[in-house]
Amino acid sequence: MPESKSPLHARYCGGPHGLGDPNDLFLRKVEKEVMIPKKMRDIAKTEKCAEQVARFTECCKSRHILMTFRCREENAELKKCLTRWYEDEDFKARCTKEYLEERSEYRRTGITQKQKQRIGSAM
Repeated sequence: MPESKSPLHARYCGGPHGLGDPNDLFLRKVEKEVMIPKKMRDIAKTEKCAEQVARFTECCKSRHILMTFRCREENAELKKCLTRWYEDEDFKARCTKEYLEERSEYRRTGITQKQKQRIGSAM
């Protein structure tokens, strides 16, 4: 009897829940180009550039329709801060490591980060 082959590579469909090998450290193209930068952006906005984000948000709230013209300075500060962190290799390595840990945990348990947050807040 011929062996059935999956169209997916073993690293993507193996593991305890069929979600991939939890110990696999290989990053797919979409993870490198989309998921890691998204994680970097989220962390930079909440941890690294929180002050600039708050100033820009406050400016936009108070200026309403004219925010495009009146909040240029705050927007430039925010962009400068975010760009600084996007170009920091240590920060990128930290975000990549965190992403791989989260992905590994998901592959091991089958529970996403959003589900974990809901479970934690329900208790």
